[in-house]
Amino acid sequence: MARATQKDVAKAAGVSQATVSMVLSGGGASIPAETWARITKAAKDLGYVPNRFAQALKTSRSMTIACIVPDITNPFYPSLVRGIQTVADGVNYDVMTVNTDGTPERERHFLDWARQGRVDGVIGVFFTLRASDFTSLTEAGVPVVRIESSKKRGGDIPVDDLFVDSRAAARSVTQYLIDKGHRRIALVAGQGGPQPHRIEGYRAALAAAGLPDHVIIDSEFSEVGGTRAAETILGGDFKPSAIFASNDLMAIGVMQALRDRDIRIPEDIAVVGFDDISAAKLVTPTLTTVAQFQRQMGERAAQMLMDRLRGATSGAGVAVEMPFELIVRGSTGAEKR
Repeated sequence: MARATQKDVAKAAGVSQATVSMVLSGGGASIPAETWARITKAAKDLGYVPNRFAQALKTSRSMTIACIVPDITNPFYPSLVRGIQTVADGVNYDVMTVNTDGTPERERHFLDWARQGRVDGVIGVFFTLRASDFTSLTEAGVPVVRIESSKKRGGDIPVDDLFVDSRAAARSVTQYLIDKGHRRIALVAGQGGPQPHRIEGYRAALAAAGLPDHVIIDSEFSEVGGTRAAETILGGDFKPSAIFASNDLMAIGVMQALRDRDIRIPEDIAVVGFDDISAAKLVTPTLTTVAQFQRQMGERAAQMLMDRLRGATSGAGVAVEMPFELIVRGSTGAEKR
Protein backbone atom coordinates (compact mmCIF):
# COMPACT_ATOMS: atom_id res chain seq x y z
CA MET A 1 0.00 0.00 0.00
CA ALA A 2 1.37 3.41 -1.00
CA ARG A 3 2.31 5.79 1.77
CA ALA A 4 -0.27 8.59 2.29
CA THR A 5 0.83 12.05 1.16
CA GLN A 6 -0.25 15.58 2.00
CA LYS A 7 -2.13 15.58 -1.31
CA ASP A 8 -4.18 12.59 -0.09
CA VAL A 9 -4.92 14.35 3.20
CA ALA A 10 -5.98 17.51 1.36
CA LYS A 11 -8.38 15.55 -0.85
CA ALA A 12 -9.92 13.73 2.13
CA ALA A 13 -10.31 16.94 4.14
CA GLY A 14 -11.61 18.99 1.22
CA VAL A 15 -8.91 21.67 1.48
CA SER A 16 -5.84 22.75 -0.44
CA GLN A 17 -2.49 21.01 -0.03
CA ALA A 18 -1.02 24.35 1.12
CA THR A 19 -3.56 24.46 3.97
CA VAL A 20 -2.66 20.90 4.97
CA SER A 21 1.02 21.81 4.94
CA MET A 22 0.45 24.80 7.23
CA VAL A 23 -1.63 22.81 9.72
CA LEU A 24 0.67 19.79 9.86
CA SER A 25 3.70 22.02 10.37
CA GLY A 26 2.02 23.77 13.32
CA GLY A 27 1.42 27.09 11.54
CA GLY A 28 -1.63 28.83 10.10
CA ALA A 29 -3.05 31.02 12.87
CA SER A 30 -5.90 32.18 10.61
CA ILE A 31 -7.12 28.64 9.84
CA PRO A 32 -10.41 27.89 11.68
CA ALA A 33 -10.32 25.30 14.47
CA GLU A 34 -12.91 23.18 12.63
CA THR A 35 -10.62 23.00 9.59
CA TRP A 36 -7.68 22.06 11.82
CA ALA A 37 -9.74 19.25 13.32
CA ARG A 38 -10.84 17.99 9.89
CA ILE A 39 -7.28 17.94 8.57
CA THR A 40 -5.79 16.19 11.60
CA LYS A 41 -8.59 13.60 11.53
CA ALA A 42 -8.02 12.95 7.82
CA ALA A 43 -4.29 12.57 8.42
CA LYS A 44 -4.91 10.09 11.23
CA ASP A 45 -7.50 8.12 9.25
CA LEU A 46 -5.13 7.82 6.28
CA GLY A 47 -2.17 6.90 8.44
CA TYR A 48 -0.24 9.92 7.18
CA VAL A 49 3.28 10.03 8.64
CA PRO A 50 5.18 13.29 8.09
CA ASN A 51 8.81 13.24 7.04
CA ARG A 52 10.20 15.10 10.03
CA PHE A 53 13.63 15.63 8.51
CA ALA A 54 12.21 17.22 5.35
CA GLN A 55 9.74 19.20 7.42
CA ALA A 56 12.51 20.57 9.62
CA LEU A 57 14.54 21.65 6.59
CA LYS A 58 11.53 23.37 5.04
CA THR A 59 10.08 25.08 8.14
CA SER A 60 13.16 25.40 10.42
CA ARG A 61 11.12 23.65 13.08
CA SER A 62 11.94 20.49 15.00
CA MET A 63 8.24 19.64 15.56
CA THR A 64 9.17 18.85 19.16
CA ILE A 65 8.32 20.64 22.40
CA ALA A 66 10.01 20.26 25.77
CA CYS A 67 8.19 19.50 29.00
CA ILE A 68 10.50 20.44 31.88
CA VAL A 69 9.51 19.17 35.35
CA PRO A 70 11.22 18.94 38.75
CA ASP A 71 10.63 15.24 39.41
CA ILE A 72 9.08 12.85 36.91
CA THR A 73 8.78 10.21 39.65
CA ASN A 74 6.29 12.42 41.50
CA PRO A 75 2.82 11.05 40.51
CA PHE A 76 1.58 14.60 39.99
CA TYR A 77 3.50 14.97 36.73
CA PRO A 78 2.57 11.99 34.51
CA SER A 79 -1.06 13.19 34.19
CA LEU A 80 0.21 16.67 33.37
CA VAL A 81 2.50 15.30 30.67
CA ARG A 82 -0.35 13.13 29.34
CA GLY A 83 -2.48 16.24 28.85
CA ILE A 84 0.35 18.00 27.00
CA GLN A 85 0.88 14.92 24.82
CA THR A 86 -2.81 14.75 23.89
CA VAL A 87 -2.78 18.25 22.42
CA ALA A 88 0.66 17.85 20.84
CA ASP A 89 -0.40 14.62 19.11
CA GLY A 90 -3.29 16.46 17.50
CA VAL A 91 -0.93 18.87 15.71
CA ASN A 92 1.84 16.35 14.95
CA TYR A 93 4.24 17.54 17.64
CA ASP A 94 6.40 15.25 19.74
CA VAL A 95 6.98 15.86 23.46
CA MET A 96 10.33 15.42 25.16
CA THR A 97 10.18 15.35 28.97
CA VAL A 98 13.22 16.20 31.09
CA ASN A 99 13.82 16.26 34.84
CA THR A 100 15.52 19.14 36.76
CA ASP A 101 15.31 18.00 40.40
CA GLY A 102 14.13 21.57 41.04
CA THR A 103 17.71 22.90 41.11
CA PRO A 104 18.74 26.22 39.51
CA GLU A 105 21.68 24.60 37.72
CA ARG A 106 19.55 22.01 35.94
CA GLU A 107 16.74 24.44 35.20
CA ARG A 108 19.22 26.81 33.52
CA HIS A 109 20.90 23.91 31.73
CA PHE A 110 17.65 22.94 30.04
CA LEU A 111 16.91 26.54 29.05
CA ASP A 112 20.31 26.65 27.32
CA TRP A 113 19.54 23.28 25.72
CA ALA A 114 16.18 24.53 24.43
CA ARG A 115 17.78 27.70 23.01
CA GLN A 116 20.01 25.59 20.76
CA GLY A 117 17.08 24.82 18.44
CA ARG A 118 16.38 21.34 19.72
CA VAL A 119 12.76 22.18 20.49
CA ASP A 120 10.22 24.69 19.17
CA GLY A 121 8.69 25.57 22.54
CA VAL A 122 8.86 24.90 26.27
CA ILE A 123 6.26 24.03 28.91
CA GLY A 124 7.70 23.78 32.39
CA VAL A 125 7.39 23.79 36.15
CA PHE A 126 10.29 25.86 37.44
CA PHE A 127 11.16 26.11 41.13
CA THR A 128 13.92 28.73 40.93
CA LEU A 129 13.63 30.82 37.75
CA ARG A 130 11.88 34.15 37.22
CA ALA A 131 10.18 35.45 34.06
CA SER A 132 13.25 37.55 33.18
CA ASP A 133 15.38 34.38 33.08
CA PHE A 134 13.48 33.31 29.95
CA THR A 135 14.28 36.45 27.91
CA SER A 136 17.11 34.87 25.93
CA LEU A 137 14.83 31.94 25.07
CA THR A 138 11.91 34.07 23.85
CA GLU A 139 14.30 36.35 21.94
CA ALA A 140 15.51 33.23 20.13
CA GLY A 141 11.91 32.60 19.05
CA VAL A 142 11.19 29.78 21.52
CA PRO A 143 7.88 30.41 23.32
CA VAL A 144 7.48 29.44 26.97
CA VAL A 145 4.48 28.47 29.11
CA ARG A 146 5.17 28.22 32.83
CA ILE A 147 2.92 26.18 35.12
CA GLU A 148 2.83 28.16 38.35
CA SER A 149 1.58 27.74 41.92
CA SER A 150 0.81 31.39 42.65
CA LYS A 151 -1.39 34.08 41.18
CA LYS A 152 0.03 35.74 38.05
CA ARG A 153 -1.03 38.76 35.99
CA GLY A 154 1.02 38.42 32.81
CA GLY A 155 3.74 40.90 31.88
CA ASP A 156 5.80 42.63 29.22
CA ILE A 157 7.98 39.56 28.60
CA PRO A 158 6.20 37.13 26.22
CA VAL A 159 6.18 34.29 28.74
CA ASP A 160 2.73 32.83 29.41
CA ASP A 161 1.63 31.55 32.81
CA LEU A 162 -0.92 28.90 33.71
CA PHE A 163 -1.50 28.87 37.45
CA VAL A 164 -3.45 27.45 40.37
CA ASP A 165 -3.70 29.86 43.30
CA SER A 166 -1.96 27.71 45.92
CA ARG A 167 -2.35 30.40 48.57
CA ALA A 168 -6.13 30.43 48.17
CA ALA A 169 -6.24 26.62 48.05
CA ALA A 170 -4.17 26.24 51.23
CA ARG A 171 -6.31 28.81 53.01
CA SER A 172 -9.42 26.89 51.95
CA VAL A 173 -8.00 23.61 53.30
CA THR A 174 -7.02 25.19 56.61
CA GLN A 175 -10.41 26.88 56.97
CA TYR A 176 -12.09 23.53 56.35
CA LEU A 177 -10.12 22.04 59.24
CA ILE A 178 -10.93 25.00 61.48
CA ASP A 179 -14.62 24.65 60.64
CA LYS A 180 -14.42 21.00 61.70
CA GLY A 181 -13.27 22.11 65.13
CA HIS A 182 -9.49 21.72 64.84
CA ARG A 183 -7.52 24.29 66.84
CA ARG A 184 -4.01 22.81 66.61
CA ILE A 185 -3.13 22.38 62.95
CA ALA A 186 0.45 21.68 61.84
CA LEU A 187 1.79 21.99 58.28
CA VAL A 188 4.62 20.03 56.65
CA ALA A 189 6.27 21.10 53.38
CA GLY A 190 9.30 20.45 51.21
CA GLN A 191 11.83 22.97 49.93
CA GLY A 192 11.02 25.45 47.15
CA GLY A 193 8.33 25.33 44.51
CA PRO A 194 4.81 25.89 45.89
CA GLN A 195 5.97 25.80 49.52
CA PRO A 196 5.85 29.55 50.38
CA HIS A 197 2.41 30.09 48.81
CA ARG A 198 0.86 27.15 50.65
CA ILE A 199 2.38 28.26 53.93
CA GLU A 200 1.03 31.79 53.37
CA GLY A 201 -2.50 30.50 52.82
CA TYR A 202 -2.31 28.22 55.85
CA ARG A 203 -1.06 31.00 58.11
CA ALA A 204 -3.63 33.49 56.80
CA ALA A 205 -6.51 31.20 57.79
CA LEU A 206 -5.05 30.51 61.22
CA ALA A 207 -4.30 34.19 61.88
CA ALA A 208 -7.86 35.16 60.97
CA ALA A 209 -9.12 32.60 63.52
CA GLY A 210 -6.59 33.64 66.19
CA LEU A 211 -4.92 30.23 66.15
CA PRO A 212 -1.19 29.32 66.35
CA ASP A 213 0.74 27.91 63.40
CA HIS A 214 3.38 25.21 63.43
CA VAL A 215 5.39 24.63 60.23
CA ILE A 216 7.98 21.91 59.65
CA ILE A 217 9.99 22.10 56.42
CA ASP A 218 11.83 19.05 55.11
CA SER A 219 14.29 18.93 52.23
CA GLU A 220 11.95 16.79 50.08
CA PHE A 221 8.37 16.88 48.80
CA SER A 222 8.26 13.07 49.17
CA GLU A 223 6.92 10.25 51.35
CA VAL A 224 10.26 10.13 53.16
CA GLY A 225 10.11 13.89 53.70
CA GLY A 226 6.57 13.60 55.07
CA THR A 227 7.58 10.83 57.47
CA ARG A 228 10.57 12.80 58.75
CA ALA A 229 8.51 15.96 59.21
CA ALA A 230 5.75 14.07 61.05
CA GLU A 231 8.29 12.47 63.37
CA THR A 232 9.64 15.93 64.17
CA ILE A 233 6.14 17.14 65.03
CA LEU A 234 5.31 14.09 67.12
CA GLY A 235 8.54 14.44 69.08
CA GLY A 236 7.91 18.09 69.90
CA ASP A 237 5.73 20.13 72.25
CA PHE A 238 3.09 21.14 69.68
CA LYS A 239 0.39 18.44 69.77
CA PRO A 240 -1.73 18.74 66.63
CA SER A 241 -5.21 17.40 66.02
CA ALA A 242 -4.61 17.77 62.27
CA ILE A 243 -1.62 17.82 59.90
CA PHE A 244 -1.79 19.54 56.52
CA ALA A 245 0.83 18.21 54.10
CA SER A 246 1.86 20.39 51.16
CA ASN A 247 1.51 17.52 48.71
CA ASP A 248 0.00 14.04 48.71
CA LEU A 249 3.32 12.20 48.81
CA MET A 250 4.20 13.98 52.05
CA ALA A 251 0.71 13.26 53.38
CA ILE A 252 1.18 9.54 52.72
CA GLY A 253 4.51 9.73 54.58
CA VAL A 254 2.76 11.48 57.48
CA MET A 255 0.15 8.72 57.60
CA GLN A 256 2.89 6.10 57.74
CA ALA A 257 4.56 7.86 60.67
CA LEU A 258 1.23 8.02 62.53
CA ARG A 259 0.52 4.33 61.91
CA ASP A 260 4.00 3.42 63.16
CA ARG A 261 3.07 5.04 66.48
CA ASP A 262 -0.41 3.51 66.59
CA ILE A 263 -1.98 6.94 66.19
CA ARG A 264 -5.41 6.61 64.62
CA ILE A 265 -6.36 8.56 61.49
CA PRO A 266 -8.56 10.59 61.72
CA GLU A 267 -9.74 9.84 65.28
CA ASP A 268 -6.50 11.07 66.89
CA ILE A 269 -4.97 13.17 64.11
CA ALA A 270 -6.61 14.14 60.81
CA VAL A 271 -4.46 14.38 57.66
CA VAL A 272 -4.91 16.48 54.50
CA GLY A 273 -2.79 16.45 51.35
CA PHE A 274 -2.54 18.48 48.15
CA ASP A 275 -2.63 17.34 44.45
CA ASP A 276 -5.14 14.44 44.41
CA ILE A 277 -2.74 11.92 42.90
CA SER A 278 -4.20 8.48 42.16
CA ALA A 279 -2.76 7.01 45.38
CA ALA A 280 -4.91 9.42 47.43
CA LYS A 281 -7.91 7.16 46.73
CA LEU A 282 -5.97 3.96 47.48
CA VAL A 283 -4.48 4.62 50.92
CA THR A 284 -6.37 3.71 54.12
CA PRO A 285 -8.14 5.82 55.13
CA THR A 286 -8.59 7.57 51.79
CA LEU A 287 -6.90 10.97 51.71
CA THR A 288 -8.66 14.33 51.86
CA THR A 289 -6.79 16.53 49.42
CA VAL A 290 -6.89 19.36 46.87
CA ALA A 291 -7.49 18.42 43.24
CA GLN A 292 -5.62 20.49 40.63
CA PHE A 293 -6.85 18.59 37.54
CA GLN A 294 -3.37 17.93 36.17
CA ARG A 295 -4.41 16.47 32.83
CA GLN A 296 -6.64 19.46 32.01
CA MET A 297 -3.81 21.71 33.13
CA GLY A 298 -1.44 20.00 30.70
CA GLU A 299 -3.95 20.29 27.86
CA ARG A 300 -4.49 24.00 28.50
CA ALA A 301 -0.74 24.69 28.73
CA ALA A 302 -0.16 22.91 25.41
CA GLN A 303 -2.98 24.86 23.76
CA MET A 304 -1.40 28.11 24.97
CA LEU A 305 1.98 27.06 23.57
CA MET A 306 0.50 26.04 20.22
CA ASP A 307 -1.27 29.43 20.00
CA ARG A 308 2.17 31.05 20.27
CA LEU A 309 3.75 28.69 17.75
CA ARG A 310 1.09 29.29 15.10
CA GLY A 311 0.93 33.04 15.74
CA ALA A 312 -2.56 33.17 17.26
CA THR A 313 -1.02 34.78 20.38
CA SER A 314 1.76 37.35 20.25
CA GLY A 315 3.18 40.15 22.34
CA ALA A 316 3.07 40.38 26.13
CA GLY A 317 2.67 37.34 28.34
CA VAL A 318 -0.80 36.19 29.33
CA ALA A 319 -1.89 34.55 32.58
CA VAL A 320 -4.65 31.95 32.86
CA GLU A 321 -6.01 30.67 36.16
CA MET A 322 -7.01 27.03 36.62
CA PRO A 323 -9.45 25.79 39.28
CA PHE A 324 -8.82 23.75 42.40
CA GLU A 325 -11.26 21.68 44.45
CA LEU A 326 -11.15 20.34 48.00
CA ILE A 327 -11.87 16.60 47.87
CA VAL A 328 -13.09 15.38 51.28
CA ARG A 329 -12.33 11.74 52.09
CA GLY A 330 -11.79 9.50 55.10
CA SER A 331 -8.55 10.97 56.52
CA THR A 332 -10.38 13.96 58.03
CA GLY A 333 -13.30 11.93 59.37
CA ALA A 334 -16.11 13.16 61.59
CA GLU A 335 -16.59 16.41 63.48
CA LYS A 336 -13.93 17.25 66.09
CA ARG A 337 -15.13 18.30 69.55
